[in-house]
Amino acid sequence: MANKRILKRNINEMVFDVVEECFFFEMTAPDKAGRSAKLIDEAADFQDQMLSKMNQAKGKAAFRAIAQEVEAKAIYFVDSLNALNK
Repeated sequence: MANKRILKRNINEMVFDVVEECFFFEMTAPDKAGRSAKLIDEAADFQDQMLSKMNQAKGKAAFRAIAQEVEAKAIYFVDSLNALNK
């Protein structure tokens, strides 16, 4: 990550994409809306946690750890969104 602003933007965009996909899933499969609502809550909690960690972080090592955590969670969200279709 180049800087704090870019990392924040990436987190916000990732969470927006997850929420947008969940809303689409809720419109197309209303009977399974509970699972997507749970994923939305999880994404919002993740965003709050990461932004809080970023505000407390000092130094490049802390930001690298946050960036790695964001990347791992992005993979988790992709897998979870794919599982919603099953």
